[in-house]
Amino acid sequence: MNQPKIYVGTAGWSYEDWVKIFYPFSQSREFSWLKYYSRYFNTVEVNSTYYTYLAPKIIEGWIRQIDNSDFLFTMKLHLDFTHRKVFGDNEIRLVRANLDILKESERLAGILIQFPYSFNFCEPNVSYLKNLIDMFDGYEKFIEVRHKSWENKTPKTVTFCSIDLPQIGEAIEFTPRVSNHVCYARFHGRNIDAWRKSLTSVHKTQTYEEQSERYNYLYSVGEIMEFDRKIKEIYDKAKKIYVIMNNHPKGNAIVNAVELMHFLNQRKKMQIPDNLKNSFPRLKTISKNEK
Repeated sequence: MNQPKIYVGTAGWSYEDWVKIFYPFSQSREFSWLKYYSRYFNTVEVNSTYYTYLAPKIIEGWIRQIDNSDFLFTMKLHLDFTHRKVFGDNEIRLVRANLDILKESERLAGILIQFPYSFNFCEPNVSYLKNLIDMFDGYEKFIEVRHKSWENKTPKTVTFCSIDLPQIGEAIEFTPRVSNHVCYARFHGRNIDAWRKSLTSVHKTQTYEEQSERYNYLYSVGEIMEFDRKIKEIYDKAKKIYVIMNNHPKGNAIVNAVELMHFLNQRKKMQIPDNLKNSFPRLKTISKNEK
């Protein structure tokens, strides 16, 4: 079996509830969460670019903090493009400027273009997607669609995400897919009750905790092993595989990212912080430092 290049990480890294679970409780003023994170993982999705247009100096600062020569960022496209569908030349310029900084530094995996469940397969949506793809020509693009009407209809010119999420209504099922020798897999958790509740509250103002609750899910070891089996079935077709855990509340994404990395890398023992093992004892079985 050929071994593609494996990139494993989480959707975002700046979460207060990861302190003491993953990040150390005692931190100096110079302590960098991103630098610490990059010692354990080789990729991350940037969530903040979905909500705001970041100044280039912020991106440049991230690059200086990385403590891993293989580390890559995926930038999530602003919701102006995928949900509001209201933007102009200035917004396009702001997005491309930051992508270019990462690309020139050889730190860019690509751009994540994530659409809501309501973005189903129909001619207007296909046309809109094509325009976005053309708009960001020159960058690797990862397209997430959540409605199963897109199954077997996605073009081969870009990489469509393989996603795991609660199976509600017409939600697309998790099936690893490869386009252009790349697989990009995202895992949202399976908190089906919270996901249903969030769908009924889509037009209501929600707190951060309410918005995050649907991602509050820890995959079991058995579920992780099943993902490992399915992903390995496409090893021979892929040159790169990206795995992103989006079940971030309470540090669950960190745990599952470490576990899946362990299995995908031929069950290699992992370097795991003591505080993470103490919070999740099941990780001790795959830790380098455990006898």
